[in-house]
Amino acid sequence: APVRPVPQMELEALRSIYEGDACFRELSPVSFQYRIGESGDPKAFLVEVSWPETYPQTAPVISMDAFFNNTISSAIKQSILAKLMVEVEANLGTAMTYTLFEYAKDNKELLMENQPSSTVTSVSNSIAIGTPAVPASKKKEKKEQLSKTQKRKLADKTDNKGELPRGWNWVDVIK
Repeated sequence: APVRPVPQMELEALRSIYEGDACFRELSPVSFQYRIGESGDPKAFLVEVSWPETYPQTAPVISMDAFFNNTISSAIKQSILAKLMVEVEANLGTAMTYTLFEYAKDNKELLMENQPSSTVTSVSNSIAIGTPAVPASKKKEKKEQLSKTQKRKLADKTDNKGELPRGWNWVDVIK
């Protein structure tokens, strides 16, 4: 199979434009990721653009499947992709990867307007605001935080001295 020519000019342009830009990643000479927003920003997202063989005569493949985006609802991903595809249509036949990344950057707020700014599901944002991050050395002393209901259940089980009544953890065989 003939080696497909990579749109070399565009590749070099992208490399020089985004040189030193921590948000930009070249996954391969035909596949690029750009992070829109700071890494701690709950409204940040990653756009991945890959060039099929017939690019730029045909649309690049735009994906938001990166693990980075796993806290963004699929509805928002769909709407971002839809808006990016409008840009693609407008730019078919031209080098458009830069245009797409810049469009996403310029319209970040618009694209993410329906994404709640506090992501509860996000793994990276699990440190609650206001509680200092506990360094590993101190972690051992920190007991598990119990919810009010858990505390209540515990209190119900124990008598006033905080002792558990005899047999509290026996398995009920009679059932």
